[in-house]
Amino acid sequence: MNSDIKKILERVRDGELTVEEALLTIKKQPFEDIGYARVDMHRGIRQGAAEVIYGAGKTSEQIIGIVTSMKKNGQETVLITRLSPESARVVEQEHEMEYHEQARIGIIGKMPKPDGIGKIVVATGGTSDIPVAEEAALTAQVHGNEVVRLYDVGVAGLHRLLACMDDIMGASVIIAIAGMEGALASVIGGLADCPVIAVPTSVGYGASFHGVSALLSMLNSCASGVSVVNIDNGYGAGYLASRINHMEAKNRQ
Repeated sequence: MNSDIKKILERVRDGELTVEEALLTIKKQPFEDIGYARVDMHRGIRQGAAEVIYGAGKTSEQIIGIVTSMKKNGQETVLITRLSPESARVVEQEHEMEYHEQARIGIIGKMPKPDGIGKIVVATGGTSDIPVAEEAALTAQVHGNEVVRLYDVGVAGLHRLLACMDDIMGASVIIAIAGMEGALASVIGGLADCPVIAVPTSVGYGASFHGVSALLSMLNSCASGVSVVNIDNGYGAGYLASRINHMEAKNRQ
């Protein structure tokens, strides 16, 4: 994935920008202070991916202000996570936005074309895990990845997962999302030849402790190559998967 600064340099190489114009763009203030937020304009330059808005806890007006600042400073696609339906309706009055209610994600601007080295598979143990899975999948897509969804392939019916071995073996990264006892990550970890990112969810009965049981099971996985993010953290898994899926592409540039 090209960082913003590489894109600027490519435009200089192609004659679309002068050296002076490029220098001015790079020297612009690295953040904009809008009172209640300091919007990071250099996140894309430093990390290759722009800042994302975490919607929970912010008012609709604050979200609108941050989006306005981002767009004014040239960000083409804005991702808003944990965005409530109520806030989404207000934001949509000011900015054209595609809202995914199940994932609680808002996307402003165009989706980029996939430019990773392969496919990211997002698999869930059950249908109840889909909201977290969609947060992961949409995050990965916003960051330029092709995503394959394998939903409801949990260990209670292992044949459902085994029927998808072509997708499992063809993935460059797999996100395994499960609640209850969280066994899906270990099973996939024992089948796949790529990194597996485990996401415990808060789905389950009393002794699941709102995802703590799945979290501990995933942390104790005996399958090599399995890493774990926080409970219900679909965004974190999708972002990490994107980083992994772009490493070789980054080295080739």
